[in-house]
Amino acid sequence: MVRLLRWVCLLVGLTAAGPVLAEDFATADEAVALVKQAVALYKTDGPDKAFAAFQDPKGAFQVKDLYVFVQDMKGNMLSHGKNPGLIGKDLSHLKDADGKEFVAEMMALAASGKSGWVDYKWANPATRKIQTKTSYVEPVDGLFIGAGIYK
Repeated sequence: MVRLLRWVCLLVGLTAAGPVLAEDFATADEAVALVKQAVALYKTDGPDKAFAAFQDPKGAFQVKDLYVFVQDMKGNMLSHGKNPGLIGKDLSHLKDADGKEFVAEMMALAASGKSGWVDYKWANPATRKIQTKTSYVEPVDGLFIGAGIYK
């Protein structure tokens, strides 16, 4: 009986959420374009307006499963499109499912003055499974702006 109840709950949950389709997930090109758009807004409108735009759940900076995040070079979260509870937190030593300090790697990449990708393992909220995620980060004014996709 318990086993049957679990299956029913699982099926109802999957039906209510609907199927997860490939077009629901962003591509690497879309992530790069979103970060470049975010950097441009940051440079023209400044951090206050840009961060508000990045955090707007119905705004232009939350597309498919993409959202923008901004951190300083010490790993402090300045803006996060999906989880405002992270803002103000020091994530410099945050580790992925394999123990990799991926935020530290993002910080090092940005500190070098280069844009690029950082791979890590993270729970995909759509599938609820640990997957390889890669985030594109671009340095600007002593911080970095990024967005990530699941591979």
